[in-house]
Amino acid sequence: MTSSSALPEQAGRACHNVINPFHSTHYFAPELPAEMAKEGIDNRSAAYFACRSAAMGAVGPGTITAAFYNFKHELVARHIPHVWSVTTPQNVLAVRLRAADATLRRLLGDEAVGSPEMAEAAKLALRAAEGCTPQARPLYAAHADLPVPDAPHLAYWHAATLLREHRGDGHLIALLDAELDGLEALVTHNASGRGMSYKGVMATRGWSEEDWAAAQERLRSRGLLDAEGELTEAGVQLRKDLERTTDRLDRAPYEHLGAEGVARLTELAAGFTTAVMNAGAFPSVMFGK
Repeated sequence: MTSSSALPEQAGRACHNVINPFHSTHYFAPELPAEMAKEGIDNRSAAYFACRSAAMGAVGPGTITAAFYNFKHELVARHIPHVWSVTTPQNVLAVRLRAADATLRRLLGDEAVGSPEMAEAAKLALRAAEGCTPQARPLYAAHADLPVPDAPHLAYWHAATLLREHRGDGHLIALLDAELDGLEALVTHNASGRGMSYKGVMATRGWSEEDWAAAQERLRSRGLLDAEGELTEAGVQLRKDLERTTDRLDRAPYEHLGAEGVARLTELAAGFTTAVMNAGAFPSVMFGK
């Protein structure tokens, strides 16, 4: 049942912002590479591409480049489809769930993992995900086909994955409409001070310093960056417009849950995300400028 009260502006974005880190913990945790190494995958980029795309099946590098958007294709092609000759998407999905389980238990402790609040968060997030739509959302749609895990903390993690990928797929639509390619999206987000750090991008996305400088020049020619690489007024406005468009494309799950449910889910999610961040889930070098 949804709430009859109107959803406050940006309530969905605020909820997403505290749900998404809960999903993302396993990407930065030692448990995932350790589990993937057992499958014969000992490269961190290869593990990431395999884990995030496994729900789509043994797809090729073009599909992953398209769906992930901001990775250099040559980096993807270095690992895909080779990983599918080493293991299978079904095995990777099982590995990913084991890694998420171990990561969350380590970061939160068994008491929080088994708490009534975790079960409530899972119920609310799954209810929100009922409002998601699959059209033009390949990563969301693929994960929506997966079964919901029985354990409440993994059910919540699964729902967080659905909500993350639903918003992410919609964000790519907004980026295309704004005529920003994958690297230009990274450069403008970095310049806003809210995205992945330059060091983080260079370490994980496959781009070179020359690629970054060329993207900056393209953005300067559009009046979006200044000579120092900072966003111009037009660049700031573009980033704001992107987020508003993403909010609009992502409103369905939060409208489905309703204002009261969104407020409660945001409260619960903030508590769990604060706990995992305080436990050191994310390396500080990956974020900011």
